[in-house]
Amino acid sequence: MREPYGVSRVALTEAAQELLRRLTAMHGPLMFHQSGGCCDGSAPMCYPRGEFRTGSSDVLLASLVVAGVAERIDFWMAGQQFERWRHTHLTVDVVPGRGSGFSVEAPEGVRFLIRSRLLSEEERRTLDG
Repeated sequence: MREPYGVSRVALTEAAQELLRRLTAMHGPLMFHQSGGCCDGSAPMCYPRGEFRTGSSDVLLASLVVAGVAERIDFWMAGQQFERWRHTHLTVDVVPGRGSGFSVEAPEGVRFLIRSRLLSEEERRTLDG
């Protein structure tokens, strides 16, 4: 997936990229899904690619490039969550602590989380084109 004119809805911190390199070495190609449901649903869940089935209502927000990782890492969001968050830019970060037991980083003693900001008017026009 090419982001229009270099604008993306999702970015990764250096800490997230480093963790993704380690997790890819352990689990193979990865993907993210953010459901917006209860519990840890508002946190991005990281799975081996193909272990979580996306549906027709899920939205592919970005195919992320991580230096040192051969394949892009797709970031999906549930459609209803996307409708609420469509005006935000998401940055995936890593913090100490344990998140969901379903996400591959859980045994590492860290968890992924989202830091967000509103998209600029220019970013929104470009992305919603």
